[in-house]
Amino acid sequence: MTSLAKTITRSITAARPAVHTISAQEFIALYDELFPRVYTYVRYRCNDLITADDLTAAIFEKALNHLDAYRSSIAPFSAWLFGIARNETNKYLRTLFNQKYLAMEEIRDHPAYDPTPEEALIENEIHRELLSAIVHLDDRERDLLGLKFASRFTNRQISEITGLSESNVGVIVFRAIHKLRKEMQTG
Repeated sequence: MTSLAKTITRSITAARPAVHTISAQEFIALYDELFPRVYTYVRYRCNDLITADDLTAAIFEKALNHLDAYRSSIAPFSAWLFGIARNETNKYLRTLFNQKYLAMEEIRDHPAYDPTPEEALIENEIHRELLSAIVHLDDRERDLLGLKFASRFTNRQISEITGLSESNVGVIVFRAIHKLRKEMQTG
């Protein structure tokens, strides 16, 4: 193959999105690996065992039915799956929010915890300071902190998603946290 042909082949290959077909065996292995994390995420968000079971099943069913939409060149499978999990959980929570009733079981099983006025004031002040400090970070730092702490991805997973090296992710996250601390102290 001539160098021109290699160049053309490379450019055609780079122009088309990488489609990785996932076999049934691969999906089962991914299910076994990711089920605990997805279930924990859903359980944390909805605070109900039965609903968490149902939502987790719906998430994996949706992933299985839409495997053709997965593009390995865009993000790892776990990131794609957690996108589905987040969307499905948010959709469930929106429907719950729109309902106008409160089940007696929910009231009985969850004793009320009202922070004292002082605790609420301190929490609101810290939250306000953090939001003010986050504004001083650039988009990349905010994005990486969101992936690290809100989505709970490891530096390795973040590096796969963003294309940065794992050590670069660690350095940026460390420096962003340092900036936040410094900004909150000088406030």
